[in-house]
Amino acid sequence: GEMPPRWSQRKRKPPVGFDVIEPVLDALENELRDKVKESNENKRKTESVWPVHQINWQKSRYVYDMYATHRRISRAVYDYCIQQKMVDASLIAKWKKPGYERLCSTYVINPTNYKFNTTSICRVPLKDRGQEQRAAQDPTTGCMGCASGKGSGPRNIFGNKYGQNLAAVQIAREKRMEEVDAKRKRDEQEKAQRRKAKNSNNNNDDDDPTDEQVDA
Repeated sequence: GEMPPRWSQRKRKPPVGFDVIEPVLDALENELRDKVKESNENKRKTESVWPVHQINWQKSRYVYDMYATHRRISRAVYDYCIQQKMVDASLIAKWKKPGYERLCSTYVINPTNYKFNTTSICRVPLKDRGQEQRAAQDPTTGCMGCASGKGSGPRNIFGNKYGQNLAAVQIAREKRMEEVDAKRKRDEQEKAQRRKAKNSNNNNDDDDPTDEQVDA
């Protein structure tokens, strides 16, 4: 059968509430394994490693946002993900610094990875780029622009599904489900009340003195 994800073989039992994020992490972990395999087969094409960086970003972003933005998971669940290396702790640490809130990878801010000891083109805000550089992507991560601030880059830094904010998607879906559920309960209550009212009307028809006094 299918090999279980890495962490189901780990010693430590996940804390209560881990199940909130487990399905998404499982899905991303499986996708990551497929992409690592593909990138090993296409070694010559740098684009083949893009999804590996991008899924790493998405997985870390998801857990960080579920904790820090939406308070949907506890500190214990968040710490567990960091300890079990399910997320990129050094990337998350950078997101807490002003100007790096959307950073695609720690790779792109390491000057030793770039000519002339600079950083990647994806760190240059779109509004500060020349015409021929506007569509440039980082050769290693495929990032289109992860600088902070208005007009500095696209909302989805990769321009694909890996740049989607999965935490926001899940929170919105949970909210919709809650609303649907609440509406169903309200409808059921109203139906029950109508039934009750109908029954009590039927029983009271004979001995309700107000019926005779209507014309008085």
